[in-house]
Amino acid sequence: MAKKSAIEKNNKRRRMVAKYADRRATLKAMVADKSVSLEERFNAQLKLNELPRDASPSRVRNRCEVTGRPRAFYRKLKMSRISLRNLGNRGFVPGMVKSSW
Repeated sequence: MAKKSAIEKNNKRRRMVAKYADRRATLKAMVADKSVSLEERFNAQLKLNELPRDASPSRVRNRCEVTGRPRAFYRKLKMSRISLRNLGNRGFVPGMVKSSW
């Protein structure tokens, strides 16, 4: 089980990304648009830099929904390999059977 503070920090980052998503998208589009004047693009870049760092989607860490483990994460299932194995062995994952060879 991961530290509760690490899980909460990541959840806070997710909320902040959702809060600033529209603003970031419009500013990034303005910076990339070549038809806008150079001065306006520069001002848009400055405003983009003033946004909080945690508003960037790349700062969000994928974590297991069950345990909060940050590594060996399956995006499709939103859980780690260990949680997946435990739930699969108990029969909670449909179609998953224990393998042995």
